[in-house]
Amino acid sequence: MNKIFKFSLLAITVMAISCSGEKKDGESKNAANTEKTEIVKVAPLEVQQVSHSVEYSATLQAFEELHMAPASPGRIDAIYVEVGSRVNKGDLIVQMDRTQLHQAEIQLKNLEIDFRRFDTLQKAGSVPQQQYDQMKSQLEIARSNVSFLQENTKLKAPFSGIISGKYFEAGEMYSGAPVPQVGKAAIVSLVQITRLKAIVPVSEKYFPLIRKGMEVRLVSDIYPEKTFKGSIFNIYPTVDAGSRTFNVEIHVDNAGGLLRPGMFSRAELDFDKVEAMMTPAIAVLKMQGSNDRYLFIDENGVARRIAVVPGRRYNDLVEVISDQLKLGDKVVVSGQARLLDGMAIQVEGE
Repeated sequence: MNKIFKFSLLAITVMAISCSGEKKDGESKNAANTEKTEIVKVAPLEVQQVSHSVEYSATLQAFEELHMAPASPGRIDAIYVEVGSRVNKGDLIVQMDRTQLHQAEIQLKNLEIDFRRFDTLQKAGSVPQQQYDQMKSQLEIARSNVSFLQENTKLKAPFSGIISGKYFEAGEMYSGAPVPQVGKAAIVSLVQITRLKAIVPVSEKYFPLIRKGMEVRLVSDIYPEKTFKGSIFNIYPTVDAGSRTFNVEIHVDNAGGLLRPGMFSRAELDFDKVEAMMTPAIAVLKMQGSNDRYLFIDENGVARRIAVVPGRRYNDLVEVISDQLKLGDKVVVSGQARLLDGMAIQVEGE
């Protein structure tokens, strides 16, 4: 019995020592994992002079567009154009009913005869000055009325262009109500397409760099191998508080007639050379589930995650924008996918 008891006690002691040893080995492994150092490669953050350019999408518009309509309702006598008709400045487009104009012209002639008679009598001192002034005022009003009716019974093209819409036919009554197609009162619509424009919202950070006359390159998907030249001719004075952008208007020469209002295009603006912080594009990572970008720098052997805004890419380099970066920072360019903020790192070869 004593031998059996001694043997059991010895076995229990051996098992206890064995378990204790395994526990210590496990703790050592966990500690080793916690203190594991990642081997990485780094590259210094550099400032380079680059030709800065940005690209924005834009929809082309007619440089000038006019929905032609008389100032008052009336019957349409004739429309001399169809959709697609090319017209020159000064061409007669629409002839409205001239009944009121004829009546106003007859009234004007009668007043002119009466005024000449009053003028003769006034010089002879036979007509009071007040009566003479009243007659003169009536004559001026009649002339103004005739001029107004002449302008609104003959609608002429104020610029050369193409008829883009026709909403009535000859003999119909024009009521002055808005036309559903354009949301405005109109008999026909005239657009100028030899020149086009595009309104582009530009980020507020480029406001100091934009200037009138700056050249712009435009590309349309319809003509992928052709580049169209444009220039900035108007800069809006205010910044939209919601989008943090301001509008610029771009003039596009379209003498060849290849482009049309409503076409989609991309406008590229070139700025003067600027200093930009550049790093290999591979160093910039994307936060999973968002569009946030970040990179890691070596901060005395510790990986420090820095949020960045990527700028324009130049071959294998990309511009990075961040208040936390400075010239000379060591950016991790290899092994960064395995890193966490605060993790110990060792630069390969050091």
